[in-house]
Amino acid sequence: MTDTIRERYEQLEREVLSPRAVLACETKGRAREEDKDPVRTDFQRDRDRIIHCKAFRRLKHKTQVFIDPEEDHYRTRLTHTLEVAQISRTIARALRLNEDLTEAIALGHDLGHTPFGHAGEQALDEVYREYVPGARFKHSAQSLRVVDVLENRGMGLNLTSEVRDGILHHSKGSADLSLNASGPSTLEGKVVKISDRVAYINHDIDDAIRAGIITESDLPTKAVSVLGNSHSHRIGSMVEDIIAFSYESEQIGMSEPFRKATDRLKDYLFAVVYGREVNGVAELKHAGDTLKKLFRFYMEHPDDIPALTTLDPPADDTPSRARRVCDLISGMTDRYAQRDYARLFLKWL
Repeated sequence: MTDTIRERYEQLEREVLSPRAVLACETKGRAREEDKDPVRTDFQRDRDRIIHCKAFRRLKHKTQVFIDPEEDHYRTRLTHTLEVAQISRTIARALRLNEDLTEAIALGHDLGHTPFGHAGEQALDEVYREYVPGARFKHSAQSLRVVDVLENRGMGLNLTSEVRDGILHHSKGSADLSLNASGPSTLEGKVVKISDRVAYINHDIDDAIRAGIITESDLPTKAVSVLGNSHSHRIGSMVEDIIAFSYESEQIGMSEPFRKATDRLKDYLFAVVYGREVNGVAELKHAGDTLKKLFRFYMEHPDDIPALTTLDPPADDTPSRARRVCDLISGMTDRYAQRDYARLFLKWL
């Protein structure tokens, strides 16, 4: 019997990929078993499902750092995702890891992010706990919920275990890079995790310079001397260092000089760019207040909560209602949240 295109590609993976790579034919599988695709491997299929889902399309209207910028060249959550995917694929290919698995994780890692960037995530986390003490809202967990539950009106995308694991464990927050940190179970997932840091550090510096918040000369001298004094130089040197270090190691990481320099840049961005007055404290506060007022309105008016899935839990108890409101608001784009806020609270205008 003639092999399918998928089977030929799976054989090619066995011949070409590193022994450390995850082979598509050895996936741990999906929650719901499906017939194999004749053309695509399971990881290629996951990648395509993510690209075609509604949550992915909404990323183009979600803030990365700068809220509703007038200039066209600032990053959005979608362009950030594409940059992470590109960097991840470059590293995975060089290390002979599974590029399709890496790309699927990268494309899905921020599907659950809120409107208004990290200011929106912080606000949603705070208001969620007003109603459910001890609960937390984290975009990584919400991204998994998007692909497991919210897409396809309750059926989810039925992704493979390896992609789901990478999506859930991709985030480092403000923590320093560390080989000992917990994270994805696959090297492909670890590649996405470190690539996320490489991408946002470099493009957020680029956007902050474009916005006039900082200049290239403001960057920490010790970090620049190691990583480079331009956007493209820094990305290139960081990627090359990750490849060189990880090629000889059982881990995915950076050499110690590059790790320290990268953490210096990250700390600089958190101190000078993210959430500071130069980035518009009033604007960030308004964004957070917008989401909090929306959340409280829907908690008080459960009949106005739209059905997001055919399996929505009843809204007759506080935790279930709060969970539904989290799903609703985290899925909004910036402009949808602004329109909904105006519809509910600015009717007098």
